[in-house]
Amino acid sequence: MRKITVGIAATVALIATRALAADLAVKAPPMVPPPVFTWTGFYIGVEGGYGWGNADQTDATGFDSGRYNVSGGLVGGTLGYNWQINQFVLGLEGDGSGAWIRGSTAGAFGGCGGAPPQCFSELQALGTFRGRVGVAFGNILPFATGGLAVGSIHGSEGTTLAAGAVGSGSATVAGWTVGGGLEAKLPQNWSIKAQYLYVDLGNQTIFNDTIPFPPPPAVVGQRIRFTTNIVQAGLNYKFDLGSLAMVMH
Repeated sequence: MRKITVGIAATVALIATRALAADLAVKAPPMVPPPVFTWTGFYIGVEGGYGWGNADQTDATGFDSGRYNVSGGLVGGTLGYNWQINQFVLGLEGDGSGAWIRGSTAGAFGGCGGAPPQCFSELQALGTFRGRVGVAFGNILPFATGGLAVGSIHGSEGTTLAAGAVGSGSATVAGWTVGGGLEAKLPQNWSIKAQYLYVDLGNQTIFNDTIPFPPPPAVVGQRIRFTTNIVQAGLNYKFDLGSLAMVMH
């Protein structure tokens, strides 16, 4: 009898163990692979940097200040969208910055108006709208970029009419930009970037000069050719498409 009881108990224990193991196997959470990072999506960011380059002021009388150096900083924000196709990343990016890239000169042989003679120009704001093309190496994205550049330039010459040509003013002008950079993913949806841009805002009429001699005083348009090299660092945040859908609803 004892042997029968022990046998029944062993059989019940074996059945219970198998049932428990089967139940645990059913309830075990499935193995979900980690999501694969993609550069696709909208992003916003902040950026700042430094610019240096050249300006040159001329007018219809034949006056030419000669090329002079400009330099200074800029800071602003950016907005863009990337499409990743296999390893290639295509994007559109726009940015806008306040700037203080400026310089002055006395002119060739002191030919600018004023006492002391001075010609002055300053890039006060810069916006660009560019295409981007890159090749993704995991979380690292080197890219080339280029497109439209729009700048607000302020210029001036001289001090008083008695000291020669005098005038000042500002204008918004369009040009072009080209460059490249490197972007790297950080934890979560953040990334950092560094980029270089060459900006050419052309040779545009920025303000009018009044020239006192020979009498009577004449008014002529003062043109400024402005180019600058810009290095920038930035911090971007990329929105997941799912998160954007939730925000829109």
